Amino acid sequence: MVSTQVATASTKDVASSNDSALVSSQGKTSIADTVVSKIAGIATREVSGVYDVGGGASRVVGALRERIPGASVNHSQGVSVEVGEKQAAVDIDIVAEYGVSLADLATGIRRNVIAALERMTSLEVTEVNITVHDVHLDEGSDDETGEPKTTRVQ
Repeated sequence: MVSTQVATASTKDVASSNDSALVSSQGKTSIADTVVSKIAGIATREVSGVYDVGGGASRVVGALRERIPGASVNHSQGVSVEVGEKQAAVDIDIVAEYGVSLADLATGIRRNVIAALERMTSLEVTEVNITVHDVHLDEGSDDETGEPKTTRVQ
């Protein structure tokens, strides 16, 4: 009776591994970690209230990279992922805009990242962890005119 249960369990494992949209009778599709992190980074930047993506060091490197003529934006900056055959887990570092509810912002980021990844890759997203590294204050310009503020002391 024990051998029958083992045989049944292994049959279920084989059947469940073929349930993925990335595996068919005609072949298997593998998605690179960089693709998943790029999609997650773009989806994060689309959410209102995200000032920047990445922690301190990655933002410095990104700023330097943007100053190089002909260099492209690194969309996966501040995003790390673990990708399996059917699932993905995402960690995102952000800088939020001042005044935004951080709980609502995190919920919006999770919703957007999960929707984008599941729609584009057919991977099940098991978790999206968000770390808020900083809050951006727009101290350099007046909110209404966009012109620099005058200082009171010279």
